[in-house]
Amino acid sequence: MANPPKPEKSEFWNRRQFLKLGIAGTGVTLAGITTQYILPSLSSSLNAQAAINAIELDPMNALRDFDYGIIKEENGRKIREFQIKAINSKLQLNQAVSLISWNYNGRVPGPTLRATAGERVRIIFDNEGGHAHSMHFHGIHPAEADGVRPVRHGKTTVYEFDAQPFGVHLYHCHIAPVTRHISKGLYGMFIIDPPEGRPPADEIVLVMGGYDTNNDGKNELYAFNGLPNYYKTHPIPIQQNQLVRLYILNIIEFDPAATFHIHANFFQVYPTGMTVKPWQETDVITMGTSERHILEFSYPFPGKYMFHPHQDAIAESGCMGFFEVLPQT
Repeated sequence: MANPPKPEKSEFWNRRQFLKLGIAGTGVTLAGITTQYILPSLSSSLNAQAAINAIELDPMNALRDFDYGIIKEENGRKIREFQIKAINSKLQLNQAVSLISWNYNGRVPGPTLRATAGERVRIIFDNEGGHAHSMHFHGIHPAEADGVRPVRHGKTTVYEFDAQPFGVHLYHCHIAPVTRHISKGLYGMFIIDPPEGRPPADEIVLVMGGYDTNNDGKNELYAFNGLPNYYKTHPIPIQQNQLVRLYILNIIEFDPAATFHIHANFFQVYPTGMTVKPWQETDVITMGTSERHILEFSYPFPGKYMFHPHQDAIAESGCMGFFEVLPQT
């Protein structure tokens, strides 16, 4: 099929403005098929249609919601086990714009999985998403746990490996076209803590994502933790002089890079979260797609402080928010 004609710049920006105001149309996409090492099906039919349910995202809860799984003991070894299901969900992005998301556990981003370096982790992945999907984890693991083999609709597979190295990692679907599967919502953060842990802090997660609402290979809307402009109208509460440890991930597709900037402050950078000491201090950092870091900071003065990418087109189309620094009592 031929690519649709590209709009002129003025037409593109007009459409972007319409989307921001919630008075533009919607869009959906399609994807591929294939196979993988699988367990017996957990669904009643291989040909079952994937259910589509409307979900309401909760970005405020997603900030500090860490999924530690459940602990099992097998053959004298502790295993941290997670249950993940790929499903389809209708997301309402603003008053008029909605799309059908492909996601993990009915969330965009998926749950923030967390383990400690050296632990054995087991992820039981159930695909009820109507298309072939998978879970590819960034980190070090054997080839059979790499998540590049497709899992068909109605099938279940298990990924099991030792969590390493410590740092801020991610997982995402790796079925072609990978860009489409990720941009539809099949991604999440995977934190592996160092064995000795880190100092106490208010720990929060921000995942930067984009939405191609009309399937033209460009993002019309952007968001922190799934919902455009949420933290613009619902500022993130933090305490004055409290150390904040921010786990940040850029998973925006179609844009080669994005920056992250906080106002009236600087943060210490732990690249990919793979150090226990900061490497630099700055107030803006550039990240390519799938790049991630730990940023630490504290605010000495109460008030509202903006955070956003320094690309206006991204910030003004949904990737904008505020920290509300509450005075010490």
